[in-house]
Amino acid sequence: MEEDLKDCRVENESTDTVFNCVVPYIHDGRDRNSFSLVCRKWSELDGTTRKHVTVHMCYSTTPFRLRQRFPLLESLTLKGKPRAAMWDLVPEDWGGYVTPWVREISSSFNCLKSIHFRRMIVRDSDLELLSRTRGKELRVLKIDVCSGFSTDGLLHIGRYCNNLKILYLQESLIVEKDGKWLHELALHNTCIESLNFYMTDLVKFDFKDLEIIARTCSESLVSVKISECELMDLVDFFSHAIKLQDFGGGAFSDQPEKYAGFKFPQKLHSVALNYMSQSEIPIVIPFAHQLTELDLLYSLFDTEDHCFLIQRCPNLKVLYARDAIGDIGLQIVGQFCKKLRRIKIERGADEEGLVSHRGLISLAQGCLELECLHVNVTDISNEAMECIGSHLKNLYDFRIVLLDKLEKIPDLPLDNGIRSLLSGCTKLGRLCVYLRRGGLTDVGLGYIGKYGQNVRYLLLGFTGESDAGLVELSKGCPNLQKLEMRGCAFSEQALASFVFNVGSLRYLWVQGYRASASGRDILAMARPFWNMELIRSVGDAPESSFQQQPPSLLAYYSLAGQRTDFPDSVLPLHPSLDL
Repeated sequence: MEEDLKDCRVENESTDTVFNCVVPYIHDGRDRNSFSLVCRKWSELDGTTRKHVTVHMCYSTTPFRLRQRFPLLESLTLKGKPRAAMWDLVPEDWGGYVTPWVREISSSFNCLKSIHFRRMIVRDSDLELLSRTRGKELRVLKIDVCSGFSTDGLLHIGRYCNNLKILYLQESLIVEKDGKWLHELALHNTCIESLNFYMTDLVKFDFKDLEIIARTCSESLVSVKISECELMDLVDFFSHAIKLQDFGGGAFSDQPEKYAGFKFPQKLHSVALNYMSQSEIPIVIPFAHQLTELDLLYSLFDTEDHCFLIQRCPNLKVLYARDAIGDIGLQIVGQFCKKLRRIKIERGADEEGLVSHRGLISLAQGCLELECLHVNVTDISNEAMECIGSHLKNLYDFRIVLLDKLEKIPDLPLDNGIRSLLSGCTKLGRLCVYLRRGGLTDVGLGYIGKYGQNVRYLLLGFTGESDAGLVELSKGCPNLQKLEMRGCAFSEQALASFVFNVGSLRYLWVQGYRASASGRDILAMARPFWNMELIRSVGDAPESSFQQQPPSLLAYYSLAGQRTDFPDSVLPLHPSLDL
């Protein structure tokens, strides 16, 4: 008996030694989560060895709890407002403040080197505290689609974050007072690899500060994306940025003759150029063959211009464009861009070059390595969806939006197409289907449940016919964690039943559901650790498209309990509430 116990102890010690050596090399968050659930010891081992954590909803836990669980974190990503906020479907003051997190980071998290805030409210005081206390350790700081701060806050980043390699501010709403922040960054930092303030209103900077950064960081600087400015003002910057591989921003003027002789750095393989027209295409041609990423969202191209340039980019892996690219443009992509992994086609402002099922079929048949496909279409067919399912076996992220440019779409509903898509694209983890009434019936929702075995994120727009469709959906999707719906008109009772039936669900956002007479049926989804909020327009708030929207429901899992920083537009829901 004693010999057996001794052998057991030796075996356990050997197993622990093996796991102690192996676990630090497991980096996938989902694998880590599964590993930590085995036993308390493995959970503790995960907690002390995990280097990165993404908090998908900042109210799902507390800074203190996170620090206790993962005391040696080196990288942290925090997400605040619902994704719907990016389309003005959530009020600006909904919440998502970084302040409590910054306070905890400043006093703890001593190993933290990388911070990413996304869709959060950031104050200048937050940036000052963060920079003063963690500036020397920070290597990566991303303030992504955030608001609430000004260039005064950026000044502290430039002054105290002397070892920063990546500063990312893209699409954040920043109050610009002056350009001193960039000057401070240029004076105090010599190791910048990536600087991004693309799609911001930061225009008061001095071009000489960019030149200083290019000179002092000449060996490290590989990516710069800036706001709109005249490209000719960047000639000296480009001459010093000898290792630049990624450039975005600037702008071409309506005087194409001034760009004769203009040259970009020779190593560029990724560009996003604003207001580029046919006249400026020759500037890109010399390095078009080496481009792996091309962003034409803010170009002035018509369909012919897209075709002319894209067929000279055989190594493209990422392409962003408007629907002016047209079906012909997608045919060219399918013919010449065999290495394409990611493509997004956004809605354009005019009627030229509309994208339909014809273009999608050509794209699917030609670009077999696609992993991400986002497309806005004016017409769609089941055949196109079936073609995607047959050819794109690596597809992980699919988003289709049916525009309202045509009154009648002959081949709706897309029930069979959705079934074929999910049956063929077995790796699909993100699915967004935004159609119109009749575009997807209850049968189609049932197919998503049945065949969407790996779908973790699902967005439904104007789909389904009745509560029965939501019931059928709830019978499947065993890995669904996040569901967003708009204009689907399911009842409160059906939504509550769905939440109880889909045990993996962690997040729900719904706009346009069918409210009950009392409004209390929605409270039936209440369960432990499940926060519910009703988001509505109130009072005389500033006019925005949000003011014209119907109320929406947000529900999510939280270990932190109900939050307390509600604005007037948000009503917390709980069973005892008197509606």
